[in-house]
Amino acid sequence: MNNFIVSARKYRPSDFHSVVGQSHITTTLQNAIKNNQLAQAFLFCGPRGVGKTTCARILAKTINCTNKTEQYEACNNCESCKSFNESASFNVVELDAASNNSVDDIRNLTEQVKIPPQNGKYKVYIIDEVHMLSTSAFNAFLKTLEEPPAYAKFILATTEKHKIPATIISRCQIFDFRRINREDIANHLEYIAQQENISYDIEALHLIAQKADGGLRDALSMFDQLVSFTSAQLSYKNIIENLNILDYDYYFTLVDNFLNGRLTDSLLLFDKVLKQGFEGSSFINGLASHLRNLLVCKTPESVQLLEVSPNLQAKYLAQAAVSSQNFILRALDYANSCALEYKESYNKRLCVELCLMKLSYITNKVNTVVQQQVNNLQPSPIQVEDTKKKMMY
Repeated sequence: MNNFIVSARKYRPSDFHSVVGQSHITTTLQNAIKNNQLAQAFLFCGPRGVGKTTCARILAKTINCTNKTEQYEACNNCESCKSFNESASFNVVELDAASNNSVDDIRNLTEQVKIPPQNGKYKVYIIDEVHMLSTSAFNAFLKTLEEPPAYAKFILATTEKHKIPATIISRCQIFDFRRINREDIANHLEYIAQQENISYDIEALHLIAQKADGGLRDALSMFDQLVSFTSAQLSYKNIIENLNILDYDYYFTLVDNFLNGRLTDSLLLFDKVLKQGFEGSSFINGLASHLRNLLVCKTPESVQLLEVSPNLQAKYLAQAAVSSQNFILRALDYANSCALEYKESYNKRLCVELCLMKLSYITNKVNTVVQQQVNNLQPSPIQVEDTKKKMMY
């Protein structure tokens, strides 16, 4: 029986080209290698799961490669690359600062720095979660970080840059990793699904990317879980049920109700959402996001801000075409105000329902709809005459 390897490890990038969504970082690092302008210390900072440690390892492997490609990537064939890929390289030292944060740990590290590499050009020290080091450990590290031997390179990685002393930051080249956009995450998930022969809907992959909130590692963890849950059938319906996400169709229907003054239908739809176990705050925040997407669809230049699948983008464009900009702006204002008032509201359901009432009256069609319903309830003159005759007999 083969041992299962999670996607985050199995498909971990092994060169700069395969890093997802951080081209501004990888291009800079490759140019530094090309021009032989490597700094003595790097500080990689950014949210979790965006590739900080991965880029640190790729940089460590590449600068020690003895046969780099024309694109200044590691060849993966030389002795240095092979030993690195087999986790047997003596030139790369990784330290988890979360569990090795004392001054003694850093002193041991500085003692190791004095020993030059036995083979290869550089000895690279990767310190993960560096913000966890104690104040005394940071102070013990200062001198070595400022004047290391020519063969020593330090790569510090952190999710909380503000916790690192300014004296450390000033001695490093700073690289800010950004959240990965949904399109890049969805494309990477699609590649993995094809490699693993997994059936998928592109809308389902976009939902996973949305839920991951810019973290590729989180997206891959959810992907593995959902593959197991759905028996490798990643359909849009299965993903919605498992991730507890409201279907986009609810919001499209809701806006149609607002545009046509169907207040009762809007209230009934909200009741249906509550019965499915969703919170009112999630509902109103989702509505605000939907209205925002409609607003960016009003002009061709801003459509690129819409991070959804092509099929869903077409639905947004169609609804935006029949929605006035005045309606969308007023609706956004009401939804945003409701989201702010929701936390302080005593009757939270009434808070959302009041917002839905205001939204329904924007187009001034509610009174017309109500009058039509009243007219349908009123008997016609012929029905009145028939009723009178029956009563006489």
